[in-house]
Formats: sequence, structure tokens, C-alpha cells
Amino acid sequence: MKKSWLRVLSTGVLAGMLLAGTALPVWAADDMKTNELRVKAGSTRAFINGQKQNITKPLIVKGVTMVPVGVFKKAFGSEIRLEKNDVIKIKQGAHVAALTMGSSIAWIDGAKVEMGAAPNMVNGVLMVPLRPVAAGIGASLAPNSAGEIVIRLMQTGKGAEDEGGIDLDKGKTRIGNSYYGWSMHYPADLLVLQSSEQERMMTFGAADESYYLEVYVSDQNVSLDADDLLTQLVQVAKQAGDTVLDREAVSKGSKPYARIVVKDTDGMLWELRQYIHDGRQYDVYLADYQAFNYKDLSKHASLLNSFDPSYSPSDRTIKDLSTVEEGMRAAWNEDYGISLKVPAGWSMDNKSMTYEDEQGAYLQLRVTSAKSGATVKDWSDQLEKWMRETFTAESYQQIGSFTTEISGETAEVNEFRYNFGAGWQTEFDVLLQKNGYRYYAEYTFPEGKAADRAWFNQIMKSVEIDFDTVTDNFGQLDEDPYLTDKTKTITRTSKRYHYSVDIPRYWTPYSDRFESSPVIYTFTGGNFSIAASEDKSIEMTVSQLREAYAEAAKTRKSFSLIRSEELTFAGVPAFSFTYHEEDKGVPYTGSQIVFEKNGATYTITSGLNDANRTQVQAAMLEKAVNSFTFNK
Repeated sequence: MKKSWLRVLSTGVLAGMLLAGTALPVWAADDMKTNELRVKAGSTRAFINGQKQNITKPLIVKGVTMVPVGVFKKAFGSEIRLEKNDVIKIKQGAHVAALTMGSSIAWIDGAKVEMGAAPNMVNGVLMVPLRPVAAGIGASLAPNSAGEIVIRLMQTGKGAEDEGGIDLDKGKTRIGNSYYGWSMHYPADLLVLQSSEQERMMTFGAADESYYLEVYVSDQNVSLDADDLLTQLVQVAKQAGDTVLDREAVSKGSKPYARIVVKDTDGMLWELRQYIHDGRQYDVYLADYQAFNYKDLSKHASLLNSFDPSYSPSDRTIKDLSTVEEGMRAAWNEDYGISLKVPAGWSMDNKSMTYEDEQGAYLQLRVTSAKSGATVKDWSDQLEKWMRETFTAESYQQIGSFTTEISGETAEVNEFRYNFGAGWQTEFDVLLQKNGYRYYAEYTFPEGKAADRAWFNQIMKSVEIDFDTVTDNFGQLDEDPYLTDKTKTITRTSKRYHYSVDIPRYWTPYSDRFESSPVIYTFTGGNFSIAASEDKSIEMTVSQLREAYAEAAKTRKSFSLIRSEELTFAGVPAFSFTYHEEDKGVPYTGSQIVFEKNGATYTITSGLNDANRTQVQAAMLEKAVNSFTFNK
């Protein structure tokens, strides 16, 4: 439960600029309906609904495209206001973007957003970050092949009043989300404050800031009646330290629910409601900032009673807040100039460009530098070599290659399958090279899932790349990590624990501070770590390991201790344990070597999946273990 309303409050210094004769830019009203804007950094030419307009030249500041704030009024009819001297508000219907002069922090529909650059006056014109403001007023953004950024209002017709006087909220008496299936009454004073990336959580507030409302949707396949919901609500409230003032289980009707009124630890009064419908749980929270008695919340009964855990697509009176179109949601990374659409239910990490489905489908995009003279064929051959060095012949199979068009360019797609042991996975690798940079997409899913295969085609069709963005923002980038020579190593040293070890360069550090313990590395199908302890003796460590192995042999059918022996390692007596077992269906072999020197006990742990025990990987893991030496 979110118990905070992030309000837009600010003070500042813009008044001095205004008194000095600097003012916000103003455009004459335009009678035509406008819902598309195309701009390009460094160009004074913009297009509004295809018609050429002259604007102040957009700039790139810290990698962020800055545009004159007035383009939002000219293109979309947005309301632009100066408040409290230095706060600029851009309003579009229920959306509000609040920016402060000199600050890169904005409040978009009540949510704090880091824009990457601050609003600033340039030659008497106020320039603002394009992407966060456009997204904040409900518009979508994507680059095109001409190097322009295309900004459009959502095609669902959800938005504010345009300059032609058409009120797109006209006739909308309810508000809701078609993707998550709920709706409720839409009072005139209700403002949309914030929506989570996946729209599971949506928050609202009154225009006069008298109350706050939140709707949160989660998956719930257990059938619960009204009494069960009430018990659940009361338990959650008590765990939060709230005082329950009133409670009720409502069983009548086709959609039973439970409600409680609580006073939280800050003295705020809340009404909490909970519904179960069609495999989902709906939590509705309302806080009244002016309530002193639980009965004061009864004035919101009409709004709360209007909540319906279902959505009727044919009901034209509902204002749909969902941005999902054809089952997909927009995603983008501004640094690399990449936009795309991914299935609506997937998790989204736009910064790292990774997108994932709970059922196993996974997508990652990456941009790297290409070596001079290198071709896509070279790249493809290197990736194929990397895979054959990573998976055994029984666990990997190349299916074939084909080409596809990505953002107007021809890309090569390689299809193959692999199996760690728990089932076969299909993977598509998309390879596109342009202007000295490589654009790579890796898409994997459990084999046999036709829906995931279909999603791949839809996602790739949606990808748009502004190739000039990478050239403008970056110089030399890393090479593709999958192309790292597996035989190359780097020597790492610990002064505190007096040792050195050779680490293969293709391994990924999870914790690589060698003056601390443990250091941990992972790689496809394997792991390696070194732990050093000055508190535990070798006798205690070995005794605990033996007990753990004995218990594992009794309780885990897949576990077997292959051997236990005493040997000499790094010049000192050591104990070694080697075992084999399955973890979530994936068989692997693990090893631990324990030894002591100068009052410290060392444990080297390594593991490698059977499917990844290729000659190259096994040799590099053995080489890393045996490279451990004590420093003089």
C-alpha cells in the first residue's frame, strides 16, 4: 500500500528573469486539430500534422533533447502556466508535468522523475526536456528514418481539450483501465496523479488536494469470499500498525468485497477495500486529508461504491487510462535512440533494455562497437563459435538463419536451441550493423510456445532506431561480450588476504572487491568464488561442510558426494569435496577446496552445469582454480 501523495510544491527564481524582460514564448491560437509533432535536434523546421512550422532550434544537452516549451501548446493545445515564480506546469487533460527552472527533477502526474537535464532559458525561449514532458502529457515518442523524433498523442483519443475546442473527456462519466479490467465514477475534480510502468497501480487525487485514491491490481487465483477478504484486510492493517475503526464484509451482489476504515501511524484516516474477480485482486485505498472521524469518509461512499472490478469495452462513457494497444506496451531507451513495443504483461527495464515474461520469455537489446572492417558475417560466425564453446554438442543445435527488416535496415536473424537440462529453449539472435555500431537483440523462450514465437515477430516489427543518436551520444563502445576470447585471463590480487588468481575475461563479476570476502564470478552455466575468513578455523569449516553433505545425501535424491580427499593445494594441506546434483532440473558438478594459511581459512567453490561442461569451459574453470597462489 502506498501511503504518500507526492504533491507538486516549489519555490524559485524565475521572477527575476521575467522582470528583466525574459518571458515564456507565446504562439497565436491555431484552429486546426493537431495531434502529431515531428522535430529534429539542430533544425528550426518542425512538422505539425505534416505542415511545416518554424520553431526555436531543439538542442542536445547532456544527451537529452531540449525543445521550446511552446511546441506542446502549438502541437497539442497543452496549457502552459508559470506558478510560484520558477515552476512551469504543462497540463494536458488529467496529466500534469511540473518542472522547476534549473532542476533536472520533474513531477509527472505526481511522480518524481529524473529528466537528465534542467529547463533553461536560451535567447529568451524556455527550453525543456522533450521526452519526459511529452510522455508526461500522454504522448508517445519514436524516432523515424529521417532522424526526426515523432511525438503523437495516444491514438485512443484520451487527452485534453485541443485548440479547436474539442473536449475529448466529453461524455466520459467513468474512468478505468481496460487491460486490468476495472472502472469507477469519474468526478469532475478527479486528477490522474501517477501510473506504474505496468499500470498495476494507478493513483488519483482531488483538484483541491482534499483526498487521495489508489487502485492496485495483483494476480489472485484463490477463490475468496467477503469474509476472507475482510480477514485479509484486517491482518494487513494490523501488520502496518494501523488502528481499525470500522469494518464490513459485503456479500450481496455478484462481486462481493470487504472494507475497513483505519487510522494510520501518522493519524491519517483511510478506507481500504478489496475485491476478487476473474483471477485478480483489486485493492482500493482512499485517504481523506480533512477527516477527523471515521464517519467523515462516508462522503466518499458514492465514489468508492462505484468501483467495479470489470471493464466493458462497449461502454463509451468510460475514459480508458490503459496505454496497451493490441496487447503491447511502448518501451524505449533515449541514450541509444531505440523504441519498441513489448507484450503488456512483461517486466520492463528500459535503462538496460531487458524485458521479461514470468513464464520464461526474455528479450535484451544491446549496442556495441564493431571492429574496423568487420562484417555481420564475421559477427555471426563468432557468436556461433562462442555458443559451441559454451554448450556441449548434446545440449545445443543451430536451426538456421534468415533476414528481416529492422527500422528500414536489413538484419540477420540466427535461430538455435539449447538445453541446460530442464528443457529446451529457442533463441533468436538479431544482428544489425550500421555506422560502425552493432545493434543486437537476444530473444529466448521455452521451446514449443507458439505465442512467444509470434511475439518475436511483432516485437521486431515495432523496433525503431534513430541511428544518429548513438553516433551523437557515444564514441567507442565495448565490443559484444559474447565475442570475448575465452582463453584470455586477467590476474587479480588481494593484499589483505595475500593471494593472486587468474580470472577468465569472459566471466562476469558479481562481487569482485578482492580486499573483501567473498569474491564471486559467474559465466554461462557456471560459477566461481573465493571466501576468506579470519574467524572460522579450517577444522570448523570442514566439519560443517561434511555435516551439510551428509544431510544433503539423506534429504535430496539428486545429490551424491563423488569424492572427499585430502591433498596439497597452493603449497598447503587442503580438503577437497566434489559432488553432483540437480538444481531445478539442471544437473551440475560442484567442488569446494578448503585450506588455511597465516590464521585465515580459504574456501574456493566452483560449479559447472553438465550441459555447459565443454572442453573450453572446463579447462578455463580448472585453470582459474589452480592459478590460486599465495603472495610472498
